[in-house]
Amino acid sequence: MVEVCIELERYTEAIEYVERSKPANLVELFANRDIKPKGNIPETVLNELSRLSREIEAEQRRLEIEQINCNSNGGIILRESNFQIDSLTTSSDSIHLTKLREQLDELIACEITPIDRDFSLTQKVEPIPYKDIQTLTGENTAILEWYITGDKFFTFIITPQTPTPIIWQSSTEDFEALVNWYDEYRKDYEESKPPERKPQWKQKLASRLQNLAEILHLDRILENIPKPCDRLILIPHRFLHLFPLHALPISHEIDFEPGCTDEQDSANTVSASKSKLCFLDLFPGGVSYAPSCQLLQQAKQRQRRNFSHLFAIANPTKDRYLLELQAANIRDRFKSNDFWAKDDANKNAILNGKISFANCAHFGCHAKFEPDSPLKSALKLANNEPLTLLEILNLDLNQCRLVTLSACETGLTESKTSDEYIGLPFGFLLAGSPSIVSTLWEVDQLASTLLLMRFYENLETMSTVTALNEAQQWLRNLTSEGLEVLLKDLEPQIDEIFDRLPLKDRTRYVNAPLKGAQNRKPFPFVEPHYWAAFTAIGV
Repeated sequence: MVEVCIELERYTEAIEYVERSKPANLVELFANRDIKPKGNIPETVLNELSRLSREIEAEQRRLEIEQINCNSNGGIILRESNFQIDSLTTSSDSIHLTKLREQLDELIACEITPIDRDFSLTQKVEPIPYKDIQTLTGENTAILEWYITGDKFFTFIITPQTPTPIIWQSSTEDFEALVNWYDEYRKDYEESKPPERKPQWKQKLASRLQNLAEILHLDRILENIPKPCDRLILIPHRFLHLFPLHALPISHEIDFEPGCTDEQDSANTVSASKSKLCFLDLFPGGVSYAPSCQLLQQAKQRQRRNFSHLFAIANPTKDRYLLELQAANIRDRFKSNDFWAKDDANKNAILNGKISFANCAHFGCHAKFEPDSPLKSALKLANNEPLTLLEILNLDLNQCRLVTLSACETGLTESKTSDEYIGLPFGFLLAGSPSIVSTLWEVDQLASTLLLMRFYENLETMSTVTALNEAQQWLRNLTSEGLEVLLKDLEPQIDEIFDRLPLKDRTRYVNAPLKGAQNRKPFPFVEPHYWAAFTAIGV
């Protein structure tokens, strides 16, 4: 349908269909899952919700059985199961199902949405019209939304200056190049996971990103974004969610001077980035991501003014000791905190309810992504306990302004299915937090620590998006001399936190990363695998 609309030059309808397909798949994913609305929902409402859900499921199964029996008696077999149910809703046999759905919609709208406005996203499709999509751009913001079909891909360019989206359409050759690029990238990434193979994937990353920018025709896309736009929102599709699009290099000369905080930063930027300008450098208002325009709209409606209480998990598996240094520095920036490290950073620390009081939730831990069963993807806590995506969805984060996932692969999403964005960041977004910072791959511990320390410092005067983007530019341009000054300042904390470690562990987990960075001159973290993994999702 999207391609038909584009062929007919009905571009606003095309982007509306793109947006409609995403929540439809999510609702299907959440079907029959034990996801409850958050907040002070009366018990009678919860009971009625449970009753209607059970009856709808039973009625759908009854109609499906009748349809199968009909087909076996010479009826026409419909290929799409969704179409079967939809077509049945027009028959007299489906009147009861229609009434049940109407009752459920009314219950959600009247009794649940006023308390938990996000719950409806897991239960039914709520289309977003183009006028609301364009409202998300504000005065100086552009949105790039990709859509991948079976033989091509489209880029929708939405700006406040244009009444309809501008659409760039790929060739079949571009599509084949993109699929081949993805296959090679994923294969190389998976093979790089054994420690002895990691350098190969890292060394290829910069050139791979250059190639991806060419396949996506990034320069041509940028030509359609008006100069007043200083902020960019990226909405990838399918496997494009897996890549640091904000770090894609710009191939042609652009009259742009990256913003700096002082003279030394300015000198560093010129030296490190002269030939490596990327998306990030072109938009001083920040480059962020969203799963869809609808979820972005929901996030924007959450007004969270308080930012004084921290909930933090640090090094539960006891093999990421520099994350304890990271969390300790971050903790000092909040008036109060619930801080859990090592063995104390277990599942009970999260499920005991204290996280519901957090204005900021910080997770310094590993993550496990399950591509074949994304709802089983999880953060790894102490005692080898998983906090699954399904459990994250049921957390109450209605006081939370920011969730930071300083962990391995927390930003990975399901890429095999058609449209859904299913990953740990999505879980925290739907649990109530309007902003999530996560990583696409395992980041060097020291790089992660320094970047996030800078990020939280920036948050005192900047938005989440600009705070993260500035921290990435700062780390990329940090000189060896600047690193030595930082490590000197951190030396007392490093000694205090790690003096009790056995020499073997301190050498492996602390000294080795520090020495490795000191030996990379003149810019220890200029390569994208050190800074590009971090993404800002939401607002």
